[in-house]
Amino acid sequence: MRCLYREKIHKCGEFLEVDIFPVFEYQRGRSKKRKPTTETQQRLNQRNAERKITRLLNTNFTKRDIRFDLTYSDENYPETPENAQRQMQNFLRRVKRYRAKHNLPELKYVAVTEVGKENGRLHHHIVMSGGVDINTLAEIWGKGYTTAKPLQFDEFGITGIAVYLVKSPILGKRWSASRNLEQPKTSERDGRIPQYKIREFGNSGNDNRAELERLYEGYALADCKPYYNEINGGYYITVRMYKKPAPKRSRKRGKL
Repeated sequence: MRCLYREKIHKCGEFLEVDIFPVFEYQRGRSKKRKPTTETQQRLNQRNAERKITRLLNTNFTKRDIRFDLTYSDENYPETPENAQRQMQNFLRRVKRYRAKHNLPELKYVAVTEVGKENGRLHHHIVMSGGVDINTLAEIWGKGYTTAKPLQFDEFGITGIAVYLVKSPILGKRWSASRNLEQPKTSERDGRIPQYKIREFGNSGNDNRAELERLYEGYALADCKPYYNEINGGYYITVRMYKKPAPKRSRKRGKL
């Protein structure tokens, strides 16, 4: 069956994620795709959620922003998860008012509510705009302990935090987010990479650093993960990259 390879490119701030996969020529009478098992679908949904929130966080946040965790004291503990969600949204509204009053940029956030595995208590994790003193944020919350950490990026961005945020959603919703978040810039290209190159990428992954960095100019390779589908004979490749730092300009000393 003839096919060409498509690149689906996600530009996420300083990071780039590319899915390379086969697109097969349409044929009549093809057999219907088998539905994945429930367990397989759950794993796929989890992986897709992790990748989606990673792209969203990498697009909107920098090392100037923070992760803020909120807990409840016994006297303030919410009766239901729904009540906890309302408490969190009320906190975010108060932070928005504080930022507006002090002429700070509009708040950006991605937030989740979850139940602790060890103590079974409701709590919240928020990735949010920096610029407000953490003691002030604790006072605005006022319902229990808080912890704050600056965001730390590596060659994958903040993938670790993203995966952590979506590990155990409640109320059927994995996360909530402010409406002012930018979406990753996504584009597609067909047939740019010949099949012999695809086979090279599929068989040797990260060994193709120079070629991949040539294809995606301005970016350095973080990793290349190939998968070969024995059923359709196609390669499925995920490439993750980060923007190369600008070269430092040399300073020439003037002659005396």
